[in-house]
Amino acid sequence: MAGAKAPCALIVMGVSGSGKSTIAELLGKRLGWRFEDGDSFHPASNVEKMRAGHPLTDEDRWPWLNAIADEIARVCDKGEHVIIACSALKHAYRDVLLRGRDDVRFIFLKGTQELIADRLAHRKGHFMPPGLLTSQFNTLEPPEASEHVITASIDESVEAIVDGIVRQLKLAGTTAEATKPKVLP
Repeated sequence: MAGAKAPCALIVMGVSGSGKSTIAELLGKRLGWRFEDGDSFHPASNVEKMRAGHPLTDEDRWPWLNAIADEIARVCDKGEHVIIACSALKHAYRDVLLRGRDDVRFIFLKGTQELIADRLAHRKGHFMPPGLLTSQFNTLEPPEASEHVITASIDESVEAIVDGIVRQLKLAGTTAEATKPKVLP
């Protein structure tokens, strides 16, 4: 991350069931940044396809990834901050999300297929069926250091994972209080 700007956006990435939304939401609270679930950017056709147990194709993903990239650009260009939970499984997907920016960081939630399958088996009410986990691992191209990535193992408590991410980010003022906008009297 040397030479890169301080981040205006964090993308918490990994396969379904790795804890992206949970980690991103708590990280947002800790930093005082807005949280967005990348799933909310999917067109209805993608959600229905996944709900029916069919993996998305790259053609399905491009509009979704571009919608997230548009939101990142909008937020960063306004001088604001956002944390987005998004699978971002391939290098090409992450390239779309970055659009050449050096002020966006990826946080890769890394875990074994067995651990994540167990978590998915206990998850209720999500449109992504556990049966698609193998296709997610087959698609996953783990990020490289050149992609401005922080890797976090998911075999700890949510709080411990977020603590480790905050330490690795090395942001000035890493508590929600310290990162809230200053209110003038």
